[in-house]
Amino acid sequence: MPRLKTKASAKKRFAFTGTGKIKRKHAYHSHILTKKETTQKRNLDHTTLVSRDDEQRVKRMLLNSGM
Repeated sequence: MPRLKTKASAKKRFAFTGTGKIKRKHAYHSHILTKKETTQKRNLDHTTLVSRDDEQRVKRMLLNSGM
């Protein structure tokens, strides 16, 4: 059976931390920034962790094991 490939879209969007958690970026920070408050844009600039509910789905996309 051939090797399962990592999803390229997930590879670009997520990264593992040193402890095995998954980092992600916030949405709504790529365009139409003129109407957003400075505080909102500053808060969207930080990375955060993937929620516990979505962690298994993201790991499956990144690791391609049959979890």
